[in-house]
Amino acid sequence: MTELKHTPLNATHRALGARMVDFGGWDMPVNYGSQIDEHHAVRTDAGMFDVSHMCAVDFSGAKARAFFEHALANNVGKLKTAGRALYSCMLNPQGGVIDDLIVYYFAEDNFRVVVNAGTAENDIAWFGKLNADGGFGLAITPRRDLAIVAVQGPDAREKVWRVVPGARSVTEPLKPFNAAKVEATPFGELTIARTGYTGEDGFEVIVPANVVGEFWDALAREGVKPCGLGARDTLRLEAGMNLYGQDMNEQVSPLDAGLAWTVDLAAPRDFVGRAALEAAGSRAAFVGLILQKENGKAGGVLRAHQKVVTPHGEGEITSGTFSPTMQESIAFARVPTGVQPGDAVQVLIRDKALPARVVKLPFVRNGKVLAA
Repeated sequence: MTELKHTPLNATHRALGARMVDFGGWDMPVNYGSQIDEHHAVRTDAGMFDVSHMCAVDFSGAKARAFFEHALANNVGKLKTAGRALYSCMLNPQGGVIDDLIVYYFAEDNFRVVVNAGTAENDIAWFGKLNADGGFGLAITPRRDLAIVAVQGPDAREKVWRVVPGARSVTEPLKPFNAAKVEATPFGELTIARTGYTGEDGFEVIVPANVVGEFWDALAREGVKPCGLGARDTLRLEAGMNLYGQDMNEQVSPLDAGLAWTVDLAAPRDFVGRAALEAAGSRAAFVGLILQKENGKAGGVLRAHQKVVTPHGEGEITSGTFSPTMQESIAFARVPTGVQPGDAVQVLIRDKALPARVVKLPFVRNGKVLAA
């Protein structure tokens, strides 16, 4: 049996009484008590997540920009100021999603990518292959000496500034999807990015692994609530944010996963997977579902892999949960093209066909319910 990997905060989670689970080979906290309380803390105040299982990878070399123009479906030409970040899919030649990631630009010869935990080793190997095959000559360095803490919620930024007072002047002006490097005693160099996976404002902070425990404890003293993977999943689903391995994978095109907005086909770049995307086009719609109540009650909970029956043919739920914010059962579904928001569909749950309504994503953003 393969031994689970540990983040630098593993002992901290256990000391807090977290319920730990195997998450893609990592020993991770699913909750510290009430998952619902953790969810609401992020929507109303501030919560923090250990996301150190994700991997930061640094790229240096004169051809770094050219490398990412070839490697990513989104266009790094948009990255023109230091600290600017871009969300993108990285595709295989067939147009399937190898991973979804964030790339940060710091200088023409200095980029950083944060990749998903479960795909990290494959991603790094793929980066190496593209680098060698294309003759880009980059130095590619996985940074397992760094940890990552996501601090999310309407009060998150203010509480980070209390812990790192010198960061306020540098990070308060940041617009979403921008980052800054800050020297902060006693933590050393921090990379503070105004990004996140919850639909709330906040920061994702890259911290030296040897001091991340002190950083976590300092946030806790400011009232930032530790949150586990359970709340992270309900928050991201409410916010309309995809999860790799459920909503897309190497067999699924980003055009069929609600991620067409991350694919730049306008610029004349020959990125990996472009020809396949242009040949296939979009073959499915990616929509939100809300399970309808009968006599004031829902007949079940929407879950991944449940069949969706529509007037245009059958589809499937990719992610589903009970929304603590909406008090409704919600889901993402890949369905035939032609299905539109407002349509009535049926979901097969325990051999029963239950009514659901198609809605535009996201369900919730910045604490407000958008899917009526």
